[in-house]
Amino acid sequence: MNKRWGVLLGLLVCCSTLAAEHGVKEVSPDRFHLQAGDLSLGLSQDWRQPMPQVTRALIIVHGRLRNAQTYLRSGVDAARQAGVGAETLVIAPQFLNQADVKRNHLSDQVLRWHGNDWMGGASSTGPGQISSFGALDQIIKHLSDRKLFPALKQIVVAGHSGGGQVVQRFALTGHAHPPLQTEGISLRYVVANPSSYAYFSPQRPVKFDAARCPGFNDWKYGMQNLPDYAKGQGPQQLEQAYVSRDITYLLGQQDTDPNHPALDKSCEAETQGAYRLIRGHNYFDYLKLRHPQLSHRLVEVPGVGHDGDRMFTSPQGQKALFN
Repeated sequence: MNKRWGVLLGLLVCCSTLAAEHGVKEVSPDRFHLQAGDLSLGLSQDWRQPMPQVTRALIIVHGRLRNAQTYLRSGVDAARQAGVGAETLVIAPQFLNQADVKRNHLSDQVLRWHGNDWMGGASSTGPGQISSFGALDQIIKHLSDRKLFPALKQIVVAGHSGGGQVVQRFALTGHAHPPLQTEGISLRYVVANPSSYAYFSPQRPVKFDAARCPGFNDWKYGMQNLPDYAKGQGPQQLEQAYVSRDITYLLGQQDTDPNHPALDKSCEAETQGAYRLIRGHNYFDYLKLRHPQLSHRLVEVPGVGHDGDRMFTSPQGQKALFN
């Protein structure tokens, strides 16, 4: 069994490396036109026409493999199993890089990022510049159009693994959306099994030598050298906004492998704990210590490790996504 698991993990590393160097095999068919370019995304329903039946939108963010269609299917399956499929619009943005554009002969108008920089909210490298977080903002803005979504009550932004990193940092730096408040649309975040979190202070749960890890408090692990998307906001302001948001941390009880091939093993990440489950608990405890009245929730999924589909389609995942 251990040998078989090792083979599977090796295949995961291989596929991840190939995806990064040679591009993804599956590019989502839909495009969302932004001023900076066209964002690749997958949709469970056509959102270009009025959708009076939709009361909830789920924006589900892929991991480092950039396999948006896989996550789209997981979101659709989770909604169907929860009995809310007809009323839920699932949107899966795809943050492509130059290798993806080249391999799939995509239009020059399709947005692309450098490597995995989209995970930290970096700006696209072409055709124009927009932060990956800014692209999520534009999706939310589109959803707030009452002519298209007259019955929308809730938007959920969820991500697993690398996508969980995106959602945690997006919730932390996220810009205000006045139309949502005006229209009574709630915004929630579900952060599932990320490799790391952004801390608000130099405090870390694991003792380490700062001289040997000088970037431990730099973004995306801390508040130094914040991305352009966060301009005008300081750490204290960001923290107050973050703790006031509706956030669920969804952690697999079996995501405990300190040598998992997709785990961030940098010194910056290692200061947060040995593996994803403990890193999530450490971060939640850190926030509770700083904010005893914290309303965030931490939910464990029994019997599940680092598996986005099983996380989101589990009973705990369905409850987190669909309230």
